[in-house]
Parts: sequence; C-alpha cells; structure tokens
Amino acid sequence: MTRSFVEQSIDRSRKRMDVKALDMLQFHWWEYSNPGYMDALKHLRDLKEAGKIKTLALTNFDTERLQIILNNEIPIVSNQVQYSIVDTRPQKKMAEVCKLTGVKLITYGTVMGGLLSEKFLDANISIPFAGPSLNTPSLKKYKQMVDAWGGWSLFQELLRTLKKISVKHGVSIPTVAVRYVLNQPAVAASMIGVRLGLSEHIKDSKAIFDLQLDVEDEASIKQVITKGRNLMAVIGDCGDEYRRP
Repeated sequence: MTRSFVEQSIDRSRKRMDVKALDMLQFHWWEYSNPGYMDALKHLRDLKEAGKIKTLALTNFDTERLQIILNNEIPIVSNQVQYSIVDTRPQKKMAEVCKLTGVKLITYGTVMGGLLSEKFLDANISIPFAGPSLNTPSLKKYKQMVDAWGGWSLFQELLRTLKKISVKHGVSIPTVAVRYVLNQPAVAASMIGVRLGLSEHIKDSKAIFDLQLDVEDEASIKQVITKGRNLMAVIGDCGDEYRRP
C-alpha cells in the first residue's frame, strides 16, 4: 500500500466534494492477514498532518486490531460498529479500550433494519403472508442475528418489554432501542437508515434526544438481554460477521 495510491484516493475525494480537507475519513479493511492496513493508516496519518484530512476513524475493526492501531500512534477518533440491544458485543471488550483511549463508537444496526419496531411485535413470520415480510437485505441480515441470539420467541419478549417502556414514555419502540444504545459507555452516535419517501423516521429520531430511560427501564431491558446467547462466543468480536465464512 503506497503513499501515492492512498494520497491519490484522498485527493480524488477532496476534489469530488470540493473541500480542502475531508472532515472524517472512515477506514475499513477486509483481511487482517494482509498487514497493508497499517501501511495505509500510517499514510492517512501523514495526510492528516498535511491538512488533507481532519479526523481518522475506523469501520468494523475488532478490539485487537483497534488496540494495535492505537499502539502505533494512529489518532483514531471513532470506530463504526454494529450495536443493538440484541447485539451487545461492543460492551464485552471494545468499550473498555475506548474508555481508556477516548475512542468513540458510532453504531449502526441499532434498530436492526426495522425489526426493533411495532411492525414486528407479535408478528408471525414463519408462515408466508401471515405477517410482515423480511423484504430488505437488512431485515434478512438482522433476522439471522435474532436467530443466533435466542430466536423469535425471545425476540418477541424483548419487543413486548420495549413496547411497555415506549408506552410509558409516549414514544416508539425504535426510539427506546436507540436511546438505550446511546446510553452505553463510549457510544457517541447512532446511525439510523432512512428510505426517502417510505420511512424517514424524523419524528422518532427527534424524540430520542428528549427520552430519558430510568433505572427500571434499563433493568427490564437488561433482564431480557441476559436470556440471550453471548454473541461474542457465537459470532466473534465486532466485524467478525463479515470476515468469517
């Protein structure tokens, strides 16, 4: 991974966006066995020092590699990882590293493509056309996470718990789900997908900022979480779901 290749890529992005410096460069790397990611990050660090990038961040790096990168004095500000009430893997190891180093987590999959919503509460998806369909790649992906975690029956228990909390606060299930994750250590922001004209989630998203979960709310959610499997043991650390066969 040469300096010229990395710099040309950054310059191309700067030109397309018509900016002197990229506000944030999020870096992803598929194969850890190829050590080129460290060369690339060192070049990116140099380009940051040259003023072409303002901040460096990662996407779907695991805890071990995050620590290695930080040990090499790469100034990482955040790591974008999958994180939800069902998939709490970032809590297991990564949050502690983030606490010690100041790295923040940007989460995605926090409403599991829409599974964590009223639409799937008490839904029967085992019979075709009997309930809402898993009609997007995200829904199909996160249904696999549900299966790995504890199955549809346990997921329904979670949805009923979230519904009770949402009614108590006058908000929706997705709003509760996102607020819970935002309350976790090291989490700085959560990405919520939209489908323009179909599901923009503006009202629910605005409500997140005003919602305050109390001790009882947090405890009832954690009670259901503990009934599920440890996804660190089932899948591996953050991002491993994309790297393991």
